[in-house]
Amino acid sequence: MVQYTSGRLDASFAALSDATRRGILEQLGRADLSITDLAQTFHVTLTGIRKHVGVLEQAGLVTTEKVGRVRTCRLGPRRLDEEAAWIERYRQLWQSRFDEMDEVVEGLKRKEKVDGRT
Repeated sequence: MVQYTSGRLDASFAALSDATRRGILEQLGRADLSITDLAQTFHVTLTGIRKHVGVLEQAGLVTTEKVGRVRTCRLGPRRLDEEAAWIERYRQLWQSRFDEMDEVVEGLKRKEKVDGRT
């Protein structure tokens, strides 16, 4: 198993593991929003949204700025390139395993035809 020295992947996947946080990222991909706007959108308390945004901030996926009494959230500068590369490595691994399994199944089907079974 590959060992990662950085907690960056852990923080990203932990942040993305929650549906509300994924929804927040989706909303912020459309426009910057205040904590209040996000709370209304997701029918969550202000405290709950602040906690979700805090997790996203720690992962570098969201930044916030407080002007007066309004805290505005926007997508952070960090992209998910490392996470996408990790996922792609495992997608390729599983694809090759499924391809090998398909070859085994096809070989068994050919053998059944030769043996006269259906």
